[in-house]
Amino acid sequence: MLGVAAGIVLGLVLLAAAALKLAGGVRARAALATYGLHGARATAAWAALIAVEAALGVAVAAGAEVAAYAGAALMAAFAAAQAAVIAAGRAGAPCACLGARGRVGRGSLARACVLAAALAVLPLLERRQPTTDEWLAIGLGLALAGVAVLAVAVLALAREVGVLRLAMPAVGALEIPHEGPELGGRTALADAFGDELTRGRLGLAVFTSEGCAMCHALAPAVAALAGDPQVALREFDEARDAPAWAAADVPGSPFAVAVDEAGTVLAKGTFNSGAQLESVLAAAERRRGAMRAAG
Repeated sequence: MLGVAAGIVLGLVLLAAAALKLAGGVRARAALATYGLHGARATAAWAALIAVEAALGVAVAAGAEVAAYAGAALMAAFAAAQAAVIAAGRAGAPCACLGARGRVGRGSLARACVLAAALAVLPLLERRQPTTDEWLAIGLGLALAGVAVLAVAVLALAREVGVLRLAMPAVGALEIPHEGPELGGRTALADAFGDELTRGRLGLAVFTSEGCAMCHALAPAVAALAGDPQVALREFDEARDAPAWAAADVPGSPFAVAVDEAGTVLAKGTFNSGAQLESVLAAAERRRGAMRAAG
């Protein structure tokens, strides 16, 4: 049973390596430059490695001893190539082991050595036909291993999404000069805040509509800003507060206007996210600071 289970696992490893190289495409071929392969030679080597690893994976899983020894020789060749790269002082270069990802280093070298040794030892293991219960145990083990791989993949994907989001430039609210109240002018909206608009606080007027799906989606973000002690927030509904909408010349919802304690419009704009709503306050803070410095 041990030989059967080990053969299936090692066969899957070889198949996974071939699949990752295929999925890596151009980047996987470019990674072969680490070993001095460029252009057409790299493409030919990439295609050959995919074909050989896929064929060996199927044969090893099926129990072919020759395939196990051939796989061991292939892994040993990979280990020797990586050892030469490390010795040349180029550790950290793409290793092309698992497609476009992975770097040459002690870890990749150890992995290749372990796989070479495991494949070499595989034909020596007892390979009797498993019983039904043993097949179930093998299947359960493979299923659990698959779940673990999927969990790692999901975590890796989440990390990549996080990195991409951090790399994306922050986009503020859409501030168009002739939409909404005039920047730098005084607006009657300040009167709606009453005595809450004390010195040092910013007034944030948020214009919403009952039929606006985006307004409903952003309600939690608006509510969160309402709890900020430095912000006095008021919401103006299109139907209920129609006069305020008309006075502010609001183009649509959701829209926000930030004012200081004197009722001066410091920032405004259409927003589609909590971050864009916060950008209205950030712009207001920046302009208020500039006005105070100039005064």
